[in-house]
Amino acid sequence: MSEPLSVRVDLGDRSYDVLIGYGLIADTGSYAKELFGRKKCVIVTDSNVGPLYAETVRQSLWEAGIATTVVTVNAGENSKCMSVVEDVCRQMLRAGLDRKSFLVALGGGVIGDLAGFAASIFLRGIPFIQIPTTVLSQVDSSVGGKTGVNTPEGKNLLGTFCQPGLVLADVSTLNSLPQREYAEGFAEIIKHAAIRDPLMFEAIQQVADGEGDLADLIRRNVAIKARIVEEDEHETTGTRALLNFGHTIGHAIEASAGYGELLHGEAISLGMIAAASLSCQLSGLPPVARGKIANLIKRFNMPSRLPDGMTADTILAYMKHDKKFSDGKIRFVLLRSLGDAFVSKDVTEENIVNAIKGLRY
Repeated sequence: MSEPLSVRVDLGDRSYDVLIGYGLIADTGSYAKELFGRKKCVIVTDSNVGPLYAETVRQSLWEAGIATTVVTVNAGENSKCMSVVEDVCRQMLRAGLDRKSFLVALGGGVIGDLAGFAASIFLRGIPFIQIPTTVLSQVDSSVGGKTGVNTPEGKNLLGTFCQPGLVLADVSTLNSLPQREYAEGFAEIIKHAAIRDPLMFEAIQQVADGEGDLADLIRRNVAIKARIVEEDEHETTGTRALLNFGHTIGHAIEASAGYGELLHGEAISLGMIAAASLSCQLSGLPPVARGKIANLIKRFNMPSRLPDGMTADTILAYMKHDKKFSDGKIRFVLLRSLGDAFVSKDVTEENIVNAIKGLRY
């Protein structure tokens, strides 16, 4: 096996490495032993990923002398809630884990957010490793330390900032994804290209055509996310808000549809098209740039039209629960050009409603 690609997330005493390569999960134990030197851990996974990879990870940890408990939750967005967090933590307590233990989050974005949140509050915090197993989680949600769960009022409204000790992005695990789940992750890749690296559009197209280097594309995306997190770890300067391109409307669409009806990346794809339309209207984005975003979204068979029965009023109501609303105003990410994103407070409710209605055509 070749040496993995590596991206450092430089956050002082909270710094960590993101390793990207093939077959990494079989070496989880050696990485964990070197990093933590602890003797007990829990693997938190879901009912889809666990049967595929939990035993490989557990065996690797066992060979490193680390006693391991596996906690499995139901797959899907519905598990990303406080009651499941409580159940995970109670299973950890019953298994005898303590403050000298650590956690391994094995799965996609739901598991990363849920298990990371559990690690951050269990006995006031234990370290954890992220092993993301979807495109979306490898390029985005596993990096940056955001953890959290949903409420009926909206997505990710309860959570913490808690950086992992290590991220192992094993590209081999992507082979087991259903095509729909594989494709949705490219919404975040397209987002990164749109806000920071327009040259990456060509690399994305090459991967879509089966000709590109997927591991290197993941590395480029992790590097973009890492640099933004380094600049604005806790979303205090506004730089990290650029990562919300497409998410303001996208999260509301996801919630309006009912969690699990639209995959996260599918909802974000709709949000990006709406945000690009607003950018054409309000900040001079050339229509050809909007077309470039929309065409790549369609290339990965993600939706470009709003599902029937979903109203702009309902979506707007969910948006008003969003953390990006401040003093009744929305902080909205727009593009001046591909690679040039900024946060605007000049987007009105009327603008948003019209952009949502535009998703019907």
